[in-house]
Amino acid sequence: MAKITYKHPNGTETIVDVAAPNTVMRGAKINNIDGIEAQCGGSAQCGTCHVYVDEANTLPLPEMHESEDEVLYGTACPRRDNSRLSCQLPVSEEIDGLVVHLPEAQS
Repeated sequence: MAKITYKHPNGTETIVDVAAPNTVMRGAKINNIDGIEAQCGGSAQCGTCHVYVDEANTLPLPEMHESEDEVLYGTACPRRDNSRLSCQLPVSEEIDGLVVHLPEAQS
């Protein structure tokens, strides 16, 4: 189980407990968090689960795969150095405390 914080563009935040082996995207969907569309269901094809990992993050995240890298160039909001697809961030106890910022739009 990991506590994940989803920061919304309006400044509010939602903090939820997400169980492994879910992803950060699935945690948002299970908990009805607005701002994650996930149109492709988590297969790293649509970019509608784009998030910005908090710049202060020191938690171990998996390396970005080539397919994720390519999809991030077509997201609705600009790609940044800290952009990730939340469907590609598996939840584990190691990422307890992860903070992600939701973009203004997903599509």
